[in-house]
Order: sequence, then C-alpha cells, then structure tokens
Amino acid sequence: MFDVVVVGADGSKTAERAVVAATEMAKMSGGTLHIVTAYDRKVRTDSSLPSEFRRQDNESEIEALQQVLSFIPKERGVKCQVHQVAGDPAEAVINMAIELHADLIVVGNQGMRGARRVLGSVPNSVAHGAPCSVAIIDTSE
Repeated sequence: MFDVVVVGADGSKTAERAVVAATEMAKMSGGTLHIVTAYDRKVRTDSSLPSEFRRQDNESEIEALQQVLSFIPKERGVKCQVHQVAGDPAEAVINMAIELHADLIVVGNQGMRGARRVLGSVPNSVAHGAPCSVAIIDTSE
C-alpha cells in the first residue's frame, strides 16, 4: 500500500517519534522509508581556525543526525535512504515526495498548536501541498 514513505526529520525528539511511526508504517506495507532533513545553507565563519578550515556549514551535522535516525528503521528491518535538502523544511519534504513518487508523507505535529498553528507550520504546509497521503503523528509527550 505504501511502497515509498517519506518522513521529515530534524534533530528534535518529536521528529524522532515521527521516524519511529513512519518506520512502522513502511514495515507494515513492506515499503522503503526515506528520511528527509532540510538545512539552512548559511555558512558560518570561525576566525580562530586556519583559513582552509574557516568555512563551516551544517551538512556534516545533518549527516551525523541522519546516521542516528537511520538506525531506527534499519534495526526494524526496514529499507531506508536519507536525503539532505537545502531550504525550507516543508518544501523539502514535498519536493522529495514528488521526486520519489511517494505514497505517504509522515510528519510530526510540532507547531500545530498556539500561534504557529495560525501563522503556519511544517505539518500544516505539508498537508496542504502534498502530492500524496499525509500522516500527521502526535509527537507530544
């Protein structure tokens, strides 16, 4: 039913819960899980380092995060691929779902309460722009 499952994840505990839920959905349907992490292209400069090491971006941090998150599906026997996408998180998830011909997008419900609910949140944006079914997981404690 869900051959291609896409989950948006950052370094938060709520995102980890969304990855767990997406893993279970992919496992039940025998699908492949794609973990998408968006990042900001801003480059930091550290003047205390030699010039060849001054430019730092957060791509290596994203790689480390994705390594940790990919253990969740791998431990449960689910095929998993990770994707780093520069830019807005909602757009990154939607565009990756389009590119992969996803059957399901899974996101946590972080930001769907209070002022962000009115101003916009990643789950809300994904739900309105998704090319496929969307599961919004309750990731609150």
